[in-house]
Amino acid sequence: MRLYRILLTVPLVIVALVLQVSVLARLQLPGAVPDLLLLVVVGLALVYGHVGGALVGFAAGLLADLAPPSDHAIGRYALVLCIVGYAAGLTRPENGRHRSATVPLLAVLGAAVVSTLLYAGVGALVGDTTARHVGVGGLVLSATVYDLLLAPFIVPGVMALARRLEGEPLTGDSSGSPSGTVAGREPAYGWMTTGTGLKASRGGLKSGRAPKPARSSRGGLLGRSARNKAARIKGVKRL
Repeated sequence: MRLYRILLTVPLVIVALVLQVSVLARLQLPGAVPDLLLLVVVGLALVYGHVGGALVGFAAGLLADLAPPSDHAIGRYALVLCIVGYAAGLTRPENGRHRSATVPLLAVLGAAVVSTLLYAGVGALVGDTTARHVGVGGLVLSATVYDLLLAPFIVPGVMALARRLEGEPLTGDSSGSPSGTVAGREPAYGWMTTGTGLKASRGGLKSGRAPKPARSSRGGLLGRSARNKAARIKGVKRL
């Protein structure tokens, strides 16, 4: 991962984790705890793509596994956020820009549902039955509602910061320009297509024939009258 991405990801992940553990976890909300860390991962994955999203998700999840008060196996949340970041990054368009807020909103919705189910499923594999006693359906519903309510305040800001550091995508390059032209410049081979005298002379030399001079009707009449006048003068001299 590039250095400027790391410099942006680390503070965002740390701030989100601190707020989630010290503030949101103490609100005693029914069901799940609002997941700021998940929203940060989704926002960065929508800009960085699936590879960057997977790396950010793994690092953020591993930090959450190690941060106190951690009550689950290390690597459990890292696996969940790695998969979520990879899946969210797949929705990134080729030009890096989403035309509407529908795709990011659907990405948040899917991430909230999938992360809760994955976390409960991995916990069941390692012997953690907490989600079964609380109720998986209630956790999925509450996590989805909380994340969707917080998404408009978190995801757009994270994406804006990431895009600012990424820079705007190039809009005019030689690959998308017509043949023989460079964007923002004169055609590189314009002298071959401008119809100038240079083109005509080069074409004549290439074909082995000399270029024909241009004629006009007025020039033809003047030349004909000059020849007739010369003939009359010669006839007078002969007399």
